[in-house]
Amino acid sequence: MLAKQPSEMPQNGADLLVQSLADQGVELLFGYPGGAVLPEFDALYKAKFNNILVRHEQGAVHAAEGYAKSTGKTGVVIVTSGPGATNAITGIADAMSDSVPMVVFTGQVGMSVIGTNAFQEADVLSMTAPVTKNNYQVRSAADVPKIVAAAFQVAQSGRKGPVVVDLPKNVMNETATTEIIAQRPEPLSMIKAKEKREAMGKLTDMLMALDKAKKPLLLAGGGVIAAKAGDEFKAFARKHQIPVISTLLGIGAIPSQDPLFMGMAGMHGTYTANMAIHECDLLINIGCRFEDRLATNPKRFAPNAQIAHIDIDASEIGKIIKTDFGIIGDAKAALKEMLLAEPTATKHADWLTLNQERRAKHPYHYRTQPGALKPQQIIEEVGRLTAGKAIVTTDVGQHQMWAAQFYPFTFPGQLITSGGLGTMGFGLPASVGARFANPDLPVVLFTGDGSLQMTSEEMDVIHGYDLNIKIILLNNHTLGMVRQWQDLFYDKRRSQTIFHEQPNFQKLADAYGIQYCALDPEQNWQAALKQAMTSEHAAFIEVPIPQLEAVSPMIAPGQPNENMLGVD
Repeated sequence: MLAKQPSEMPQNGADLLVQSLADQGVELLFGYPGGAVLPEFDALYKAKFNNILVRHEQGAVHAAEGYAKSTGKTGVVIVTSGPGATNAITGIADAMSDSVPMVVFTGQVGMSVIGTNAFQEADVLSMTAPVTKNNYQVRSAADVPKIVAAAFQVAQSGRKGPVVVDLPKNVMNETATTEIIAQRPEPLSMIKAKEKREAMGKLTDMLMALDKAKKPLLLAGGGVIAAKAGDEFKAFARKHQIPVISTLLGIGAIPSQDPLFMGMAGMHGTYTANMAIHECDLLINIGCRFEDRLATNPKRFAPNAQIAHIDIDASEIGKIIKTDFGIIGDAKAALKEMLLAEPTATKHADWLTLNQERRAKHPYHYRTQPGALKPQQIIEEVGRLTAGKAIVTTDVGQHQMWAAQFYPFTFPGQLITSGGLGTMGFGLPASVGARFANPDLPVVLFTGDGSLQMTSEEMDVIHGYDLNIKIILLNNHTLGMVRQWQDLFYDKRRSQTIFHEQPNFQKLADAYGIQYCALDPEQNWQAALKQAMTSEHAAFIEVPIPQLEAVSPMIAPGQPNENMLGVD
């Protein structure tokens, strides 16, 4: 009797999963093992599949986000059932908010005990439904290849986002043959058809409006980065000589030093960008959802402008800001069509000159302080040492805004940060994912003393894999952004925002085997910083900064864009 051909040999669900990942072009994943995913980790071991052991499930998802945000590829995670899955939900929600493509595989108890409150059981499908594009539970090993393919398709289609695939343990152990797999029906992908029939007509109308505009303004959102449309975006802006502003997640769509770039807009944006919003007569928004950190008062947002909104997600158009030209589509495809229009630069040259003069007169600023290091100084110096070419990851808070304001960004996908959800603890594991994705680029993390302590265990991953990441801790012994709001709006009642005790960060770095450096304002701190930055291994750089240093400018809650505090 002839032996079966390898393609006809039965495979268990776990082996089919690993093969399916390879079929999707997955090069590595981030995860943490547990009882319910023993079959999967055994299959990964046998296949010598590159899987990165993090130290917490939340860290796994943030690492996958860092990988995905810096490459555009789908981040992949595998965690165990129960608390493993629930620990991952913060990262999944973060990815959903920022439209990050990701597939998260969660272990699950066996089918026979689902619903019995079995050990480490959690209803993952119900819990993740609001924070995923779609989720699946695999109920037959033969379904694995098609469900995995559908999950990756959903994650990358339309507005990108996370997908969860729940894997009962008994299904991972059962076997299926090639013949049985081929007979399985295609799973529902839940990809909605896009409304394209009017898109090109509205694009033509918008370009006609541009031809008549005296004060046009181009807004780059995260959708430009996600669509890898940076080249087209720059080409369109330069062809028409339109002033450009960006959201936090749109930073890098055009270089910070480009003469057309007027800065980040919104709550902590530049005076020039926010005044441009107030005065423009045509605002062309590409890939931004008009969230509340940009449109701080929607009723008074861009009061003199016609609004064009290009977005791949139809539900975002007109949701917050009334739209005159709503165009549903991919940013890259739309920009390619827009580039066919005749240049309009001479019709609004005075407007561009006005914005450039404002940019020169009202840059981001700070005041140096004898005997102290200002965070803005440090970030500017890091920008100089890296020539604006580093992958920059941040946590959330004041340091995040300072990094966005003062680092000289030069290319799309360079800033890896938590935008919509604002997740403290994001930065350190995200830097791990970004480093795996970009081994030939410097990776710098700007973090705060509050954020770092939320996921500091991931420093063990940095040491274990010898990842050259520069961790820059801007230490003000406070939850800086929350404290800033307390001072401004709560009569300086600093309720639980001052750290009167902190760990010894030098000992913490030493414990994880990471080189430590403390910058001293009374010494040659530039030389110490350069030495740490040029090391071939990870470095932990602690910087004492003034406790009451504030982020400025700032728009108070509910105020319109032109009402800014802290403008010189």
